[in-house]
Amino acid sequence: MASKIKKGDKVVVLAGKDKGKTGTVERVMPDETRAVVTGINLVRRHTKQTASQDAGIFTKAAPIHLSNLAVADANGKATRVGFKINADGTKVRVAKSTGDSIDG
Repeated sequence: MASKIKKGDKVVVLAGKDKGKTGTVERVMPDETRAVVTGINLVRRHTKQTASQDAGIFTKAAPIHLSNLAVADANGKATRVGFKINADGTKVRVAKSTGDSIDG
């Protein structure tokens, strides 16, 4: 099955502590049905010193479940994603709210 959310998509958070915020997808983990989004679901990690990095408390983006994300349409609002076959036979993602192509 084709993925509705892909790396580089602009998404809106639908639920959780960051509800309403927008960000760009850095990484998608389809086996875990999660994605890492820049600036969303930030957590602080205490790390030990290693040969390549110093010790300290670092903030990083944790994965968020795909059901809590929706693709942002051209207006910046959350929309559902559908699929359409173009005239040349390629499958593209389309925004259900506006009917515009998401893949460009």
